[in-house]
Amino acid sequence: MLTGSILQKLRDAHPANSAEGKRALNFGVYYKNTLVALCHALEDSILEHDYAPLVITAFQRGKWYLQEADRYAHIAEKSPQIVIMAADDAGFAEHPTSQRDNVALVGLDEADPVAQEWHLIIVSPDYTAMVLCQELDEADYLKAGFPNHDLERKFYGLWTFEPSLVLETAELAIAHLGRYSPDLQQQLTERLSAIQAQVLQEDALCASPTADNLGDIVSRVVDYLQTHQPADPQEFSDRFAVDDNLISNELQAYLRIAQLIDLTDLSNPMAAAEVATLTEAMGQLLDLPAWQLHRLQLASLLHRIALIESSTTLLSPGVSARFDEDATVPLSCPLIPGTQLLRRMSRLKAIATILTHHTERWDGQGYPAGLRGDEIPLESRILGLAIAFQTRVTELNAQPSTDPLQNLTTVLDQCKAEQGDRWDPKLVETLALLIAGVQQGLSLSASVPKIASGLWLLDSHSEDDLLGLSVEANPVEAP
Repeated sequence: MLTGSILQKLRDAHPANSAEGKRALNFGVYYKNTLVALCHALEDSILEHDYAPLVITAFQRGKWYLQEADRYAHIAEKSPQIVIMAADDAGFAEHPTSQRDNVALVGLDEADPVAQEWHLIIVSPDYTAMVLCQELDEADYLKAGFPNHDLERKFYGLWTFEPSLVLETAELAIAHLGRYSPDLQQQLTERLSAIQAQVLQEDALCASPTADNLGDIVSRVVDYLQTHQPADPQEFSDRFAVDDNLISNELQAYLRIAQLIDLTDLSNPMAAAEVATLTEAMGQLLDLPAWQLHRLQLASLLHRIALIESSTTLLSPGVSARFDEDATVPLSCPLIPGTQLLRRMSRLKAIATILTHHTERWDGQGYPAGLRGDEIPLESRILGLAIAFQTRVTELNAQPSTDPLQNLTTVLDQCKAEQGDRWDPKLVETLALLIAGVQQGLSLSASVPKIASGLWLLDSHSEDDLLGLSVEANPVEAP
């Protein structure tokens, strides 16, 4: 990582075990093909909405900017200020887009490490997003050597929707611009300060994400990644690696949205990580196979997507589904807005089903489909119980003068009182065994998942049709 680059400064501001409470960042390697798709998807959200964001970009060289200059003319119509950084090439300053009053060009010195970086930073009260990457050095390609095809070049970095991280990076970029134009730095600092104040307001979409808002963004990302494939399969020497990179980023889009939802819920910011820890431990006690544990963990990390509301009211308990008189499973059930987002990615078919039915009840009085007993997918039963347990424990722990260990017992007793009605009795027994272990010293430490390496959670079973294929739970007997 180049010294003095924006990526390096951001990494150094987020060391592991930071005393300031900042979490360490998780970086990945991205093909240029993937980054083009990501950037176009994030930029399209500007074109389709009235976010009026500040946009700061780094294109490495002017020739790469010129390939996108016409597109940026349209973006400039939706943005009050665009800053474009690149090493000056012929035509860099002459293109009509460059002449716009709200477009500022910054010609980077050849020795400037930012000239090796690819950045897209979008900041507004209702939409924050960024791609922050640095091209690999030729030596980093090792035996494979530098790629022959431009779109096969690799970059190291991250992308995110997280408002605080995007704002922090924008500050670093603006500070770097000061070496070229102090006046521009001052202007951008004032604009960013105004945006920061607006982000903190309750009506900012950054502070209260909805299924409609997030659905639009994540759908664009997934659609671009699925369609941004080279026409010629020989264009890349490593076709499988490129495909995996695209699929990994589709999954990252959902994981980053779920992470954003957690971060905006100050009362329960570790919900996804803690639920994933609970379900994994329960799955191990049930002796589930590795593929099912992976599927359960991924559903846990994404579970809050199923809970975000749309502009229309979410289905409430008691609303019945449409049944076939001769079938035990409904022909159809009302759609849950959040889980519909997941169906954009075909490999998340099973995950979407797990999330859709985690609100069913053992007695058949749940929703959305009124499934009963073992008709409910096993992972849905485990997930529903873990979510309820984690939420209730978190609420009790937030109350003053409460004992965390006693709170575990209190909530467990509540779940026991609901077994046979709301919960699968065998799963409540499994949960009781797990809590007994915690009270005797078993450690269940939850950590924020490494989003850039989540592809291992996907396998062929992620596309299974779960309804009617439920597996009976067989918990370990308590001593």
